[in-house]
Amino acid sequence: MDGATLAPILFATVVAGTPLVLVALGLLVNERAGILNLGAEGMMAVGAVAAFVATHASGSAALGVGAGMLAGAALALLFGLLVITLQANQVASGLALAIFGVGLAAFAGKPYESLALPAVPPIRIPFLADLPLIGEAFYNQQALVYLSWALFWCIVWFLYRSRPGLVLRAVGESPAVAHAIGHPVQRVRYLAVVFGGAMAGLGGAFLSVFHTPMWVEGMVAGRGWIALALVVFASWRPLRVLLGAYLFGGVMVTQLFIQGSGLQIDFPSQLLSSLPYWATIVVLVAISRNRATARLHAPLSLGKPYRPER
Repeated sequence: MDGATLAPILFATVVAGTPLVLVALGLLVNERAGILNLGAEGMMAVGAVAAFVATHASGSAALGVGAGMLAGAALALLFGLLVITLQANQVASGLALAIFGVGLAAFAGKPYESLALPAVPPIRIPFLADLPLIGEAFYNQQALVYLSWALFWCIVWFLYRSRPGLVLRAVGESPAVAHAIGHPVQRVRYLAVVFGGAMAGLGGAFLSVFHTPMWVEGMVAGRGWIALALVVFASWRPLRVLLGAYLFGGVMVTQLFIQGSGLQIDFPSQLLSSLPYWATIVVLVAISRNRATARLHAPLSLGKPYRPER
């Protein structure tokens, strides 16, 4: 495979991996606070349709992104009310949120299905974009791709170099101890949940405004579930989330390139299209074989409700 073939695959891998990076980083912060939110698919779908409608109405992609983040955050706030204040089961509530969000997005987006947005031009970084092989892939991208990298570094700094990040991790490990030394456990968990929702909405906005500037029912296509799996795959570590997102993005685009290459491969196209999901299942099964390794870096209170004693 020469550079002329590899460069567009690398470019498409970065694009395909970006919504996974955004959503998985938000879920990572959620889970570091001890909250398991399985509703990423629904929050992405609502964020995608809200971003599309706002961009279509205003003509501003920035407003669309803001609307997508607000929609995702609003849905996450509803989830927080259920699992943090009302102490509902996190798994059941997350699944309900995913189903509700996908249905709500399909209903709200029905009038916009035949419309398209003007393409948002990428931001080309002089000189660096001319580098062979990696120039176009890393330095001639949409603004949200660069933003995802900036958010990655901000989250790394927040979690491991800041006091609020230390408090958040303490809440995720032992909310009772964190509460005993005076930290507002409920507030920290609410903020983490809302942040995760905003990031899921941002990932949805990337799909409907930047990646394919249109709204189609089902356009999230399981990315929310893949992002959830990514957090486990990455052992709750930001760098592994970033690398894993591009790995899964690479699997997504590779099957598209194979189908479009004209190669005479005796392999059903439906199976090729399902490769990212097969990869997700295989990775999760491989990780689950050793429970000790799988739980090595998992927050101890993940998925467990906590009500502070007054």
